[in-house]
Amino acid sequence: MNRQNLMDRCILKLKNVYKDDYKKSFEKELDNFISTWEGKKWPICKKLSEKNIYLITYGDSIYEEGKPTLETLHKFLLENVKDEITDVHLLPMFEYTSDDGFSVVDYRKIDPRLGGWDDINNFSKDYRMMYDFVANHMSKSSPWFKSYLAGEEKYKEYFIPKDDNFDASIVVRPRTSPLYHEYKTPNGGVKTAWSTFSEDQVDVNVRNFSTLVDLTDIVLSYAYNGAASIRLDAIGFLWKESGTTSMHLPETHEIIKFWRDILDYFKKGTQIITETNVPHLENISYFGDTTDEAHQVYQFTLPPLTLYSFTTHNTEKLTKWAKGINNVSETATYFNFLSSHDGIGMRPTEGILTDEERQVLVDKTFENGGKINFKSNPDGSKTPYELNIVYQEALINKDEDLTEEVQVQKILASHALLFSMVGVPAIYYHSLLGSKNDYEGVKNSGINRRINREKFDFKTISEEIKVDTRRKSIFEGTKKLMGLRQKEKSFSPYAPQNVLELDNRVFALERLGEEGEKITFIVNVANKVINLKTEIEGRDIISGREIKKKNRSCTI
Repeated sequence: MNRQNLMDRCILKLKNVYKDDYKKSFEKELDNFISTWEGKKWPICKKLSEKNIYLITYGDSIYEEGKPTLETLHKFLLENVKDEITDVHLLPMFEYTSDDGFSVVDYRKIDPRLGGWDDINNFSKDYRMMYDFVANHMSKSSPWFKSYLAGEEKYKEYFIPKDDNFDASIVVRPRTSPLYHEYKTPNGGVKTAWSTFSEDQVDVNVRNFSTLVDLTDIVLSYAYNGAASIRLDAIGFLWKESGTTSMHLPETHEIIKFWRDILDYFKKGTQIITETNVPHLENISYFGDTTDEAHQVYQFTLPPLTLYSFTTHNTEKLTKWAKGINNVSETATYFNFLSSHDGIGMRPTEGILTDEERQVLVDKTFENGGKINFKSNPDGSKTPYELNIVYQEALINKDEDLTEEVQVQKILASHALLFSMVGVPAIYYHSLLGSKNDYEGVKNSGINRRINREKFDFKTISEEIKVDTRRKSIFEGTKKLMGLRQKEKSFSPYAPQNVLELDNRVFALERLGEEGEKITFIVNVANKVINLKTEIEGRDIISGREIKKKNRSCTI
């Protein structure tokens, strides 16, 4: 793509976004913006392969007293994980005031407890880095919002005041707090602002073109400063329109396409990853035409359906859904995960699980010591939005998974499923480390999500993964599975898959390599041995044993 191609593509997107509000002056502003970034030496991003596995973690998840936590995390990975992890997703690493990092004060300033850009750049020498861009909102303590409250000319339209003519009656939100909040101005007055998530998290106004330019500058600054992937947090809420849900609107999609064009011009291969905790069809809409929008979309349906399968010993729901999942394109694929810093989302099960089936997961979460977060509906009712529980704790069926050995086998079985699906796998640090629910974190904070966000002392956790039998078994077992995946080209993120229907107590699929090689994956979700009638033959890559077709059976 040459410069004129970039300008033409970007102008088209901007016209689709702003429509009648589009101004010819936008083109001059865009041209000047591009010029400021040209002439720099941009790093190269390699294409993803079967070797890429992401670790999802906070920058301070592992700490040592008196040291920048990024340095400590980096050291822990080098000493204990090495090459099994290739990409590190650092959850918001910037100064913040609430929501464990997602209420950002300054998009460019690293939280000093974590370190600085030198620590980030040093980290990126050994691991590809993924940064969080909380593009939809920022802290009320941010310089931008303070300037808005002070009435500074540049920032007068950077946020969204309450408008009595704006119909917000069907706006979709994941919170039960008010949509607008009031804020005191320096002169003693009051201003209002749209706040999707909390009073401390004010939504930016991308209807103002200067706001979009500043956000785009941040996208490029991340790519220039080591980001191989950029996660667009809560991006579905970005554009607001009266009388609509203000969710997944066409303008939001056009802005993501605009950012992709910019990144493809300056640092091709940088992954745009969209985070939208919504039903599956809404989620995959962020692929665009599969070549022009997100490179990866979060596979939010996978965690609850995997949990449901292992809970009920029945894979029918998972299998039926997965039959609609295949390779996307040569540049787009899924970001697969089972656990993250948030809870297990329930919205992605809409249209797949019934209310009664969802209630099975809600009841089990309570039984296993977890919490539930709710969302508000337009009719005033509330429904479960997410299950707040450590994923491996959620997996356990207390009446049957009675030994540590069985529990570990079940946890590793779920990880094997994660590493086999089409897409790129990402594992949350608590899943890798074999953690349990952090009740103290919930009690001290009053925040349900803290049940899954415990931080570890470096020496303690380094010792526990060697001597604590549960942690050691999960940690070493997971690393073995990751190593097996990385050796097989059939597990390329872009390789096709074929979901098999062998037995409703197992989940099975085939992955197909470019040179005709094939991997067949089968996982048992029942707590007993199953004999399958199959015609599978080949080598079991886990045990190394040969499987003969003449046996016409497979024991798992």
